[in-house]
Amino acid sequence: MHARSLLIGFGKAIAVAAILLWSLVPIAFIMISSFKPERDIFATPPTFTFAPTLQHYADLWVKWGTFFDGLLNSLIITVCSTVLAIVASAMAGFAYSRRRSKAMAGSAVSLIAVRLIPPVVLTLPLFPIVNALKINDTHFVLIILYATFFVSMGTLLMRTFIDQIPQELDEAVLVDGGGYLTIFRRVIVPLCLQGMLTVAVFVTVFAWNEFLFAFVFTSSRAKTAPLVISEMIGSFDGVQWGVLFAASTVQLAPILLFVILAQKHLVAGLMSGAIKG
Repeated sequence: MHARSLLIGFGKAIAVAAILLWSLVPIAFIMISSFKPERDIFATPPTFTFAPTLQHYADLWVKWGTFFDGLLNSLIITVCSTVLAIVASAMAGFAYSRRRSKAMAGSAVSLIAVRLIPPVVLTLPLFPIVNALKINDTHFVLIILYATFFVSMGTLLMRTFIDQIPQELDEAVLVDGGGYLTIFRRVIVPLCLQGMLTVAVFVTVFAWNEFLFAFVFTSSRAKTAPLVISEMIGSFDGVQWGVLFAASTVQLAPILLFVILAQKHLVAGLMSGAIKG
């Protein structure tokens, strides 16, 4: 039995190592290559010793100023869609937690079903609607789409957290003359901050890196950083790999730092929701 446990533990360690290698090696390659001279990026055999250079970052600033405009657009859209998704998910989760009925249960199933629809399926019917409303190529359309895309999952996640809050606290607020909005502000929000942070991480990572909706519904004014990076790949002057890797590093670094800083709270929130649920 002891040998079997060791074998299972060893197998899990190998699996984790393989996943880490699969995930981290491409990221490390991109970041390291952004500091390599152009001739050394795809050298055969690979060069592990080189003189670091910031030339690719300088070229990115000079030749691709639109990339930094795209970064600003990505920041605005990501922050706004994350805030909107958190507020909507928390309020919807509050309603699902406190109002139990067959209709509510059925709509919860529909939330899961809608979340399973591939985003590409939604783009075709949405395109004429967006054009009719004249909101194409705006921050607003992406904010609404990104927030809406994650409200279903966020709602179910927030309901799990809110279910653990005693309803006696709600009744105490009602006795004191408060309403449901007061309950939400003074009871639900303070006690569900970990759940909100969990939703925030998922929405932020998705909105910062999303390409399909941005590609279909924007063209110039609301163009995001991933779109500009795709333009670098299709440049008429050929792909400048060093500049492309520099742009990818700049685009990746903020979200990577955010996930690392939020990791502790994210894991705690997911574990808390799983255990309590």
